Amino acid sequence: MGGMRNRGHGNVAADGSQASEIPVPEGMTAFDDIYDQPDPRAYFRSLGPLEYQAPHHGQSVFRRAVAARTGTVRAGQRPVTVLDICCSYGINAALLNHEVTLDDLYAHYTSPQATALTTAELIEWDRSYYAARRRQDPARVIGLDVATNAISYACEVGLLEQGFAENLETGPPSPSLLRAARHARLITITGGATFLSPRTFQPILAFAQDPVWVAAFVLRTTSYESIAACLAANGLVTEKATTHTFRQRRFTDADEQRYAVQAVTAAGDDPYGKETDGYFHTALHLSRPPEDAKAFPLTDLMPRL
Repeated sequence: MGGMRNRGHGNVAADGSQASEIPVPEGMTAFDDIYDQPDPRAYFRSLGPLEYQAPHHGQSVFRRAVAARTGTVRAGQRPVTVLDICCSYGINAALLNHEVTLDDLYAHYTSPQATALTTAELIEWDRSYYAARRRQDPARVIGLDVATNAISYACEVGLLEQGFAENLETGPPSPSLLRAARHARLITITGGATFLSPRTFQPILAFAQDPVWVAAFVLRTTSYESIAACLAANGLVTEKATTHTFRQRRFTDADEQRYAVQAVTAAGDDPYGKETDGYFHTALHLSRPPEDAKAFPLTDLMPRL
């Protein structure tokens, strides 16, 4: 999402995600204070008024991708493993594996009931909340983010089977992360791709047991070329959805909008009716082995708008 600022363990993007030491573009807003809290209430209070909606768009795409990947799993194997990079508080996992919408989560975490609880009480409440809404065919989701508290929360309430507070932009993955991600068949990203590079993806792909799909919603203000090249070197073909883009959130001020319009224009895209209308927009990039791209057309995986 929108922007980030240096922190002791690296950078945290404005969607609460893992990020490298890439400097924050001038004019973008940082939201450092909401991404490593003990629970996600400040996250939803702050991003709700800005209509942050990237996980909403990811929900249907990721569910379709998991269904496609499930169809290729050999009999007797475990459910599809999803690695959510820049996972924050496990929001993508919540939307993937539970009968909830992003609007439901905004209402849940900004409700008077949630506001009145301690973090420990909220964790207990959330365990029941998600258990009651668990889908019958959940994926196995593991999460990666630099925000230790956010990872801990997502694991405590049962959204993530495993979580890893690591920054692969600044150091190698731990052996435990590599073991957990070895069986990943889908990698998801709804924020933070701006601040990631091949350094995050290469060790995971090199250690993967099976071919991996990578589904990423990438801000139009940035380039995905270096990551796509890394994925290509690992046998994955990247397709970019061209029929439409996806709103991410409103700009916080005129400086953000000015930056976004200039960056999108410089990239050769048209900001009219998108960034000029007051929102960051993302494009969906889906990377897969060529045979999977042929068997499962991108248009069949796109959300129904």
